[in-house]
Amino acid sequence: MNELGAVTEDLVGVRVLVVEDDPSIAEQLARGLGRAGCHVTAARTGAEAERHVTDADLILLDLGLPDIDGVALCTQMRARSDAPIIVVTAREAEPDRVSALDAGADDYVSKPFGFAELLARMRAVLRRTGRAEGNVVRHGRLAVDLGARKVEVAGDPVTLTAKEFDILACLLADPTRVVSREEIFDRAWDEHWYGPTKVLDVHMAALRRKLGDSSLIETVYGRGFRLSAS
Repeated sequence: MNELGAVTEDLVGVRVLVVEDDPSIAEQLARGLGRAGCHVTAARTGAEAERHVTDADLILLDLGLPDIDGVALCTQMRARSDAPIIVVTAREAEPDRVSALDAGADDYVSKPFGFAELLARMRAVLRRTGRAEGNVVRHGRLAVDLGARKVEVAGDPVTLTAKEFDILACLLADPTRVVSREEIFDRAWDEHWYGPTKVLDVHMAALRRKLGDSSLIETVYGRGFRLSAS
């Protein structure tokens, strides 16, 4: 898997259940999806996956699980949830693909795979199922439409620049977590940014001013930024 970390608005806030028994692959997926703005829950067995299936917006499913056949699990999850299911597996034979799709999977990706392709397939199934529409994330007084790139505070519209919106979307991806300056640069700019780091402070000050309440974004000195609990 080639790991990429670019933030993409139509995946920010999407709750992804990763069902994968290989810890190294699960860790890479969780890290890459987190950097893309997703909320990730990992499960190494079918039993763990069953506990989280109803909370997921999208499911990435490996077929080679230790306690249940992945196709059987796909059938069970489809009976409980209409979330898109993308099978991510080393099984490449046509019968395996047919079985998984007949069991309710929406797409099938063979390992090894490119991470950019996986993100594209995730966006595609979310569009097909209508889950990419109206992707509004709410946090306290904030309401952010990630698809339309619109922001409201207590019902009042706020106009942001593209970069200000990207910074806010980065913070919204996990509102309770402190996001480091480096991570914001990686996701709101890109991983190859070599300009002055003070540019973030300039954008952050403008963002706070436009939101009308500087306390909406907290500075955790020495660590980064996070959205306030209010």
